[in-house]
Amino acid sequence: MSHGGSVESRPVAVVGAGITGLTAAFALARRGVPVVVYEGADRVGGVIRTVREGGYLAEFGPNSILETSARIADLIEQLGLTPRRLYSSPEAENRYLVRYRRPIVMAPSPVKFFTTPLFSWRAKLALLREPFIARAPAEVEENLADFVVRRLCREFLDYAINPLVAGIYAGDPARLSVRHAFPKLHALEQRYGSLIKGQIFGAKERKRRGEISKQEAKKVSFDEGLQVLTDTLRERLGESVRLGTQVKAVRRVPAGWRLEVTHGVDRQTAEHSAVLLAAPPFRWPEVQTGTRNEGRLSELEAIVYPPVASVVLGFRREDVAHPLDGFGMLIPAAEGFSILGTLFSSSLFPGRAPAGHVTLTSYVGGMRAPELALRPPEALVGMTVRDLGVILGVRGQPTFQHTVLYSKAIPQYEVGYGRFKDIMAALEQEAPGLFFAGHYRDGISLGDSILSALAVAERIAEHTQGAVSAGSGAARAS
Repeated sequence: MSHGGSVESRPVAVVGAGITGLTAAFALARRGVPVVVYEGADRVGGVIRTVREGGYLAEFGPNSILETSARIADLIEQLGLTPRRLYSSPEAENRYLVRYRRPIVMAPSPVKFFTTPLFSWRAKLALLREPFIARAPAEVEENLADFVVRRLCREFLDYAINPLVAGIYAGDPARLSVRHAFPKLHALEQRYGSLIKGQIFGAKERKRRGEISKQEAKKVSFDEGLQVLTDTLRERLGESVRLGTQVKAVRRVPAGWRLEVTHGVDRQTAEHSAVLLAAPPFRWPEVQTGTRNEGRLSELEAIVYPPVASVVLGFRREDVAHPLDGFGMLIPAAEGFSILGTLFSSSLFPGRAPAGHVTLTSYVGGMRAPELALRPPEALVGMTVRDLGVILGVRGQPTFQHTVLYSKAIPQYEVGYGRFKDIMAALEQEAPGLFFAGHYRDGISLGDSILSALAVAERIAEHTQGAVSAGSGAARAS
């Protein structure tokens, strides 16, 4: 498979066929840029995987995409998937927090916040003083726990931020960086000096930019789950996607980039105009750039990825006491349960459970209790059923069960994470044609990954166009 050729004929190599790699490859192909996607597994999609069994639909990993930008809707339209797109049910907007060992609806408005039993009057009054607390110095990198205690109070950390971070990052607020894990929160304080003022004035600016906050964004899936999206991307890319092909080495050469790849026992080389590393860092091949920062790539192995187990259970509707009239529930560590939280999957989207049944998707492990995620499937199901019994009034045994372990689930944007981003930026500068994109760089949600992919595709297209122009000029000169 060794091939050289002109700049124009050498395709861009995309390493990894998850949502980032597939979306970037599709965007490049639409621009007329040839591309090859290398994927070591025998399927595309990465953590996105859907199972349909006995009338139940189980998502292995993420359950929805937050439509925070019109560019996400545009991608769905370009793929012809608009007729298959589902928005979450309007009846499933309630979000629950567990306190006093029972689920309590989170207040949807400032007025209702002051009547909620979730927080004490002391905590509610702390919110009133938040606009008068000084901002932190811009050069200080603060962890989220310290940030919340400083601006609000300990009770907000324990009963709001702790479960929220468990639901988003499966992370620990005392380790996550406000600047990197919640950059918009950091920006609100720096610009407005207050989170409350920032929410008010920032909303107007987002509207002008055409952005939607993650709190207000629509939740999107498809009639047969999120795998519809990655399968369709693969179909549109056709033979450009090479499954079961491991990239062993990436080397910078005078004409661009040379990849050493294996397919079975066959080892081959391929020439490319540019390379996008869209797989997580712990799956990267050996990369040789010939630059002074090349050796620093190994530092990215220090990015923390805790294990998380997904436990999808089906029950008869009459065996669940709770009305399940919402998105799901988050559970503070202080409540002492094994699970981090639960999505009410069959309330969110239709077709997730057979008639008269419900589907609940729970998560175990993360930074809170990594050892629990590693327990065998029967133990995971048992602890989840026990917790759901206490919190939601679930009785009896599940009529459907599916568990999956992600031994390295979600990158933790911890204090000091900026050094990893600096390494990637330096290498992109020193080694033109090498690009980085994905949840390890631009945000961990699926929406973040899609937007990251679209942005990097634009940069890669500009690079290849510049290389073609330079090559044509050299040819004319000679």
